[in-house]
Amino acid sequence: MTRTATDIAPDRPSSTVVLAREAETAPELFLVRRPAKAAFGAAYVFPGGVVDATDAEVGNRCVGVDATTANERLGLEDAGLDYYVAAVRELFEETGVLLGSFNGSGDEIARCRQRLNAMSLGWPRFLDEQDVTLKLDALHYFSHWITPNARRKRFTTRFFVAELPPGQVAEHDPGELTDSRWITAEGALAAASAGDIELRLPTVKTLESLAPHRSIADMIDWAREREQRGVETIHPVMPPGPD
Repeated sequence: MTRTATDIAPDRPSSTVVLAREAETAPELFLVRRPAKAAFGAAYVFPGGVVDATDAEVGNRCVGVDATTANERLGLEDAGLDYYVAAVRELFEETGVLLGSFNGSGDEIARCRQRLNAMSLGWPRFLDEQDVTLKLDALHYFSHWITPNARRKRFTTRFFVAELPPGQVAEHDPGELTDSRWITAEGALAAASAGDIELRLPTVKTLESLAPHRSIADMIDWAREREQRGVETIHPVMPPGPD
């Protein structure tokens, strides 16, 4: 049965970050695996999640991209900056990588991440207490996916690529994720083809678009070109099925 407009679940704003580091033959990308019952459960995905209300409260902590620029790049009238902030926050919560500058020690920041994930510390308070400046120009927008209307859980997701900052280490949050790995785009696609890992359509298509790039600089230049031309929205049509 075809769903009517009133039957279609709202698409929740969300952000995803392709975290990359240089490797011998091609950039390695950080993939994480969610629990089986989560959205995209058991599959390997890029770190990310939904935009939170508090992401709109920390504009004073952002540098590199302003609200007007964010709206223009994302093709929005308002709230474009929230996607950038959510990308930084979700990346930090899920991997421990913080795209920003801060005054606290690495151990202090790690403890704050634990408190954030335990919801005993709020995002705005963390940024204020540790005097964190979010470097939004470390994010390069390149893709926009909207979940098919037939799905019960739907997202409007902006994809960004970012280089792993020097001196930082990516480690998945064991309370929310079950595994993680650094792997090239070609390696991930080969592993999925061999049945070693599970990937969903947006991840597969993203990996295919990133595979030709032999360096992070090439990857970022490609993302900038897409950003300047205007990123097209991908909204697949699929039959109802599990989320």
